[in-house]
Amino acid sequence: MKVIQEKFAEKEGKTIDSFTLVNRNGIEISCINYGCTITKIIAPDRNRNYENIVLGYDTLDEYEKGTAYFGAVIGRVAGRIKGAAFDLDGITYHLPQNDNGNHLHGGFNGFDKVLWTAEAFENENEIGVKFTYTSPDGEAGYPGNVSLAITYTLNDQDELTINYHGQTDQKTLLTMTNHSYFNLSGNLKRDTLTHSLTLKSNAFLELDQELLPTGTILDVEGTEFDFRKGRLIQTGAESEHQQNVLAGKGYDHPFLLDANHSQEILLQDPESGRTLTIETDEVAVVVYSGTQLASDDKIYGVPSSKYLGICLETQGLPDAIHHPHLPFWILDKDKEYSSKTKYIFGLDNN
Repeated sequence: MKVIQEKFAEKEGKTIDSFTLVNRNGIEISCINYGCTITKIIAPDRNRNYENIVLGYDTLDEYEKGTAYFGAVIGRVAGRIKGAAFDLDGITYHLPQNDNGNHLHGGFNGFDKVLWTAEAFENENEIGVKFTYTSPDGEAGYPGNVSLAITYTLNDQDELTINYHGQTDQKTLLTMTNHSYFNLSGNLKRDTLTHSLTLKSNAFLELDQELLPTGTILDVEGTEFDFRKGRLIQTGAESEHQQNVLAGKGYDHPFLLDANHSQEILLQDPESGRTLTIETDEVAVVVYSGTQLASDDKIYGVPSSKYLGICLETQGLPDAIHHPHLPFWILDKDKEYSSKTKYIFGLDNN
């Protein structure tokens, strides 16, 4: 196992580095300390062809201008906050309105646009990179100085683990995720409509026309949202279900997980044989089927299009601060925020 560190770009006189984690099986995870962004994941298909299985860019300029959050860490709050404002202990906090009057993924300059401090590490059983950053009080309108540490770790069991930690000196909001878009076909040869997704989830959150949760929890039974026995992404794109239609003919929905650290999320591409199993301690996963990917963009030389990648964002529920009956993500002073998600890369040889 090894970590390869290289210069990726310069920004305002500061060097942005790329770190490539390589295990003994040839799995490669590349990331940069701008936004803790995962730029590439190289994994084999059933014929041992090693190809990239995530969406990304070649240059810093593309990441800076991009609005799709490819591979980045999202914060302080993943997802939307209605009206770009919230109340906490009798104080109203106003946030940047970067999504039709609402607040999305930390605003115009969230954690995805931050230059993090990075330190690589290697030992006998695993390799990785630890990213750190202190988000100052008032950044993007949020209260409290928040000390953050995010660690990407790869082992020889082909497992990438992301550990998130945070601590605040003032009550605040915090729920982070990684916004990688997966495409298991390899080097973006096909879109993800024929990918199969399996979720241990009996319920999802209803969305309104602005893709904000209404607070209503819906049963998946008898709908295109029932992934308990596996379902092609294509069925959601072809569905006339109102929730699929308002999400752009697909998915952009939070699913409540019925299990944790128990193979609760499984993405498969039958043609390549690649599989991705995700295990987490979060309460939910937001399934976003790439319905808003810009058609005038190019991703590693491939024209962008709807459904080219699928996001599986393990996190707290979006806009939970406005729905007291939902699990919330308020972080109290001197308390620790901790979350872990594991990505297991495998093959279905059938």
